[in-house]
Amino acid sequence: MRSRYSAFVVRDAAYLLRSWHSSTRPGGISFEPAQRWTGLEVLRTTGGTAFHTDGTVEFRAHFTVRGRAHSQHELSHFVREDGHWVYLSAAEDH
Repeated sequence: MRSRYSAFVVRDAAYLLRSWHSSTRPGGISFEPAQRWTGLEVLRTTGGTAFHTDGTVEFRAHFTVRGRAHSQHELSHFVREDGHWVYLSAAEDH
């Protein structure tokens, strides 16, 4: 999760696409030019160790757009694909 957040901060679309599950990966990523990421809070995790094949990360990411503060709250589902942890989807209910 932290590496994907960092990729959003530096606008590394290639890394984001590589770390996205093949079944849900979009064709491309566009970034909001006025958006600036300002912090990440990991609120809770499940699974995700060397002994698991899936896990979740609940987080709140803070950002500004044209100087106005916002945040994104999400429960993300990660799974192993070809031995690597990849983002699968956002959970609907959390």
